[in-house]
Amino acid sequence: MFHALGDPTRRSILERLSMGPATVGELAEPFKMALPSLMQHLGVLEDCSLVGSQKVGRVRIYKLTQDSMKAGEDWFVRQRTHWDKRLDQLDSYLLEMKEKENGKN
Repeated sequence: MFHALGDPTRRSILERLSMGPATVGELAEPFKMALPSLMQHLGVLEDCSLVGSQKVGRVRIYKLTQDSMKAGEDWFVRQRTHWDKRLDQLDSYLLEMKEKENGKN
C-alpha cells in the first residue's frame, strides 16, 4: 500500500475519489498523460485494494474501497504505540541520568 501512496499521481487520484466515484476520463482530466499510463496507476491502486471499479455499459467507474486506508491506519497506530513507549523509556532514562548528574554536584 505504501508503494502505491508513494506516487503523487496516485495520491491525487485518491484525493479526487474521496469526493466520489469517477470515470477513467474524469480521473484523467487533470493529468497530462495517456490513458494507458493512467490505467497503470489505477491498476496499482486496485491491486492493493485502495480503489475498486465497476463496469457500467462501456464506462468503467472507480471509487475508494470501503476500508481503503484501514491497513495503513492500523500500521500507523501500532507504530505510534511502539514509539510512544520507546520515547517514554528514553525520557525516564534521561531524567535518571540528570538526577545522577545533579547528585554528583
